[in-house]
Amino acid sequence: MNYVTAGGVTVGLCILVYQLVTWWPGHKRLMKDPVKQAAELLPFLLGWTYGCLTTLGVGGLVGLVSGTVLGLSNWLGDAALVWGVGGTAEQQVGAKVFVPLSGPGLGVVLILTAAFIAAVKKSGYGSELKRGAWCGICLGTSAGVAGFAAVPLATAATVIGDRVYGAF
Repeated sequence: MNYVTAGGVTVGLCILVYQLVTWWPGHKRLMKDPVKQAAELLPFLLGWTYGCLTTLGVGGLVGLVSGTVLGLSNWLGDAALVWGVGGTAEQQVGAKVFVPLSGPGLGVVLILTAAFIAAVKKSGYGSELKRGAWCGICLGTSAGVAGFAAVPLATAATVIGDRVYGAF
């Protein structure tokens, strides 16, 4: 099971804040066309959703990559908290309710992995997708609001998988 430390959550929140600050169009532009401005966050949000799903009981190569990213993010964030600002590194601050994906849900994650790789390679939003995935990996098992999003994401992936694989 993947778990996140205070440092990992900090890294995830730093990525989220970076994305929001670089996206911010200004009050005037946001009020003029809020839908268009908000739509610019969609690639990041899609990446975040994918990253979050990869932390929910996914094994194999996808789980290994996700777990490695989370482990490195935990280490990086913990080191920054201890040596950067003189704090302490709290171990395992993850959500207490862990919702792994079912077999059909894992199939959906595999399909999303293929789509994610293709989107990163072919679209002009590769860096935003990757930042979103990294953020989702860091915050997907956190005990905060982002962690609560994991339950509906896992449920949705399972339901979609049941519908897709139930047809065979």
